[in-house]
Amino acid sequence: MHGAFLSYLVVGIVIGCLYALTASGLVVTYTTSGIFNFAHGAIGMFMAFTYWQLAVGWHVPVPIALLLTLFVLAPLMGALVERIFIRPLYGASLGVTLVVTLGLLLLLLGVANAVWSPTVTRNLPPILMGHQVTIFGVVVSFYQLMVLVVSVAVAVVLRVLFTRTRVGITMRAVVDDRELTAMAGTSPHRTAQLSWALGASMAALAGILIAPLEHLDQLNLTLLVVTGYAAAVVGRLRSVPLTVLGAMLLGLLNSYAVGYLPSNWLSDLQPVLPMAVLFIMLLVMRPGRLAAGRVTGRITARIPSAQQSLLASALFVAAAVVASRLLSPSNLITAGAGLVIGLIALSLVLLTGFSGQVSLCQMTFAGAGAFVMGKTFGGSSIFGLVLAVIVPAAVGGLLAAAVLRLRGLYLALATLAFAYAADSLFFNHFLGFGGILKVGRVRIGLPTTQRGYFVLIAVVFAAVAAGLMALRRGPVGRLLAAMNDSEVACASVGLNITWVKILVFTLSAGIAGLGGAFYGGWQHEVGPNDFYFLFSLILLLLITIAGIDTVTGAFAAAIFYALQPQIARWVPIVSINYILVGVGAAMLGRNTGGVIGQMSAQREWLRARLGRGPTTEPLAVLDDGRDVAGALS
Repeated sequence: MHGAFLSYLVVGIVIGCLYALTASGLVVTYTTSGIFNFAHGAIGMFMAFTYWQLAVGWHVPVPIALLLTLFVLAPLMGALVERIFIRPLYGASLGVTLVVTLGLLLLLLGVANAVWSPTVTRNLPPILMGHQVTIFGVVVSFYQLMVLVVSVAVAVVLRVLFTRTRVGITMRAVVDDRELTAMAGTSPHRTAQLSWALGASMAALAGILIAPLEHLDQLNLTLLVVTGYAAAVVGRLRSVPLTVLGAMLLGLLNSYAVGYLPSNWLSDLQPVLPMAVLFIMLLVMRPGRLAAGRVTGRITARIPSAQQSLLASALFVAAAVVASRLLSPSNLITAGAGLVIGLIALSLVLLTGFSGQVSLCQMTFAGAGAFVMGKTFGGSSIFGLVLAVIVPAAVGGLLAAAVLRLRGLYLALATLAFAYAADSLFFNHFLGFGGILKVGRVRIGLPTTQRGYFVLIAVVFAAVAAGLMALRRGPVGRLLAAMNDSEVACASVGLNITWVKILVFTLSAGIAGLGGAFYGGWQHEVGPNDFYFLFSLILLLLITIAGIDTVTGAFAAAIFYALQPQIARWVPIVSINYILVGVGAAMLGRNTGGVIGQMSAQREWLRARLGRGPTTEPLAVLDDGRDVAGALS
């Protein structure tokens, strides 16, 4: 018993060291740039595959391949990422920075799938594998000792770098005030590039050390690094010592869970332990100060009048009726899938576009709606549809109440943890026997045939869209815009936005649940893979690229989402959809308004040139792109 306890202790320390390496890299880039790099794990994955290509694919000696990867290729990649994708983000809103780094994650995942086929099994060459030593009666491998030594060395070097060297202090100073740092004779851009090069090297080191524990798999290796988020949050994304401490506690928790939990519990709980720790830490930690908005320049999309909204809704339904007659059966299936995804996307228009609350779990709410629909009143009842809205709405309200103090990055991480846990603990077990749940089609005045159901979904989409526009024009919409602009301003004038946050989360989750119910009815059945948390990220990226605060953007994003299988057939490149979405999102820093926002800006410019609109000067907006006048009216 004593020997087993010590063995689990050794394993837990090793796992903690691996978590510490990944989390410390996150802390380095966040501390020195103020941008949380969601693509940190993807960088580590890509560099691990690069190391495999050198050492195994091209037979470069292992020491040389390791040195090339860690000290040449990884730093070069970090510098390029900073120059191309990150540099335009300095001074941008938090929502844009999150989307860009999420897009970079998807881009690297897609490129890795295209270069190294996921169907081929790969293993990294062993580093000190096969050798072991006995310490206090516990067998310890040389690999485990190496991980411990490397982790301690990295922690010490980082501590010395950021507290005792001019370069490290300059890195920390850049994020606080770039202009003041430049006045002191230091180049902020060069310093930022150096920090991202360092962060990429640490990501590569973590990926290479983690990979021998598993087969080289693009998605799994990327997600293994995601578990380091919890340790980074323990250190409040700033303190390396606290981050290492959190990583060690997380590693020990994981190891002893494997050793002492019943096996039937373990399969469910082990994958979500890091995310559970992340969620708990986010709830108990003290919230940071509210960030005030900065005035920038951008033209926002116009809000349509009530007459315009009703006319557009009627024309949309009429177009759907015509399309249902003209489209072939296969094309009708694709268009219908786009409409139901569009319903889910509308929930993001309300939550993120109007109120600025970032959510990475909308497909989870949609899955809850599909589950409730399939499980109640035979799976096709109008009462089941009502419950499919009410139950996810209640879950969304409870989640909002739990994370009420969180905002921005911490809110995004909390919703990501919720979605990740829901995949393992709920969807993998309760979507029907064997993971498949039958969902019927509700009948509301129209036949449940393919064409009739398509028109019904179009009617529901138009109604929800018109309702959102009506809400945006009213007093609640103005309050949402003000909250989106600056919570500091709302608090300074005595506005209580607590109930607004809960309300908007509740309504958003209900809309997503409605979309999930129709999604299940359109497909006739759903499974866990339909609501995988990664799809929530992809949907957020797509609608942000199109235009997060417009109904048109939601529709365009949904159509692209539905066309992904067709695009994959048209372009014979593995994961071409990931690459396209990743490129679009990663380049968003150069056009924060998205496609619809850019079109709106061009239209306003043209109207001004023709003398039919206001001045060509952009409206004064805050850092998330909302106009000041609209927020205060």
